[in-house]
Amino acid sequence: MTASPLLNVNGIEVIYNHVILVLKGVSLQVAEGKVVALLGGNGAGKTTTLRAVSNLLEGERGEVTKGSIELRGERIEKLSTSAMVERGVVQVMEGRHCFAHLTLEENLMTGAYTRKDGRAAVAATLDKVYTYFPRLKTRRGSQAAYTSGGEQQMCAIGRALMANPKMVLLDEPSMGLAPQIVEEVFEIVRDLNTKEGTTFLLAEQNTSMALRYADYGYILENGRVVMDGAAAALRENEDVKEFYLGVGGEGRRSFKDVKSYKRRKRWLA
Repeated sequence: MTASPLLNVNGIEVIYNHVILVLKGVSLQVAEGKVVALLGGNGAGKTTTLRAVSNLLEGERGEVTKGSIELRGERIEKLSTSAMVERGVVQVMEGRHCFAHLTLEENLMTGAYTRKDGRAAVAATLDKVYTYFPRLKTRRGSQAAYTSGGEQQMCAIGRALMANPKMVLLDEPSMGLAPQIVEEVFEIVRDLNTKEGTTFLLAEQNTSMALRYADYGYILENGRVVMDGAAAALRENEDVKEFYLGVGGEGRRSFKDVKSYKRRKRWLA
């Protein structure tokens, strides 16, 4: 995407439990200040790719066995997750994972645990988070367990922002949310990107929504990148329309056609 990307993932393979090969030579780049989407269905390898970048694989008994991952030219495969946070890379996990017994504001403040720039700077970041997520300010004293899924997703993103990141890895932000809330979350992602310059690498099954807000996209299938390109070009690609956006250009198909669906994917030929 650029001559010197913020993130460069080069031909990585990831194995779980020493035997299960999940990623098979995945390569991608993320330019600074851009929104890049990882697209594909369940089991495609999106979450594993994010965990490889943030170094969260070890907790799942996974490891990068081939290839390299570079952040601003520095190899990062052996760094700890806390070292990645110090370098400005923070992941928002799939499923939100708020601390249920804490209030929303207490949850947000846990994201600033590694900050060393003083209380005033942390307070300024908290005010900024409340500017982007006014609903969190309204409900800041509410226990997270008693808030909606949308509020918990906003809290999880806000908590990541409290670490003052340069790049946010966002895993399935639309999962389990009403369409209106999904759009609200993606609008906030766009605002953070354009106004704050925050870089996003997001994994998302909702291809249509992701391509509306991303600058660039990679489509994964069975642990491989099968297609990539500018988001606008992917939206118009006939293969993407047919297999990921549910739009076919040949009219209604018979059941016989549907049964041979996968055989017609050009990258499986």
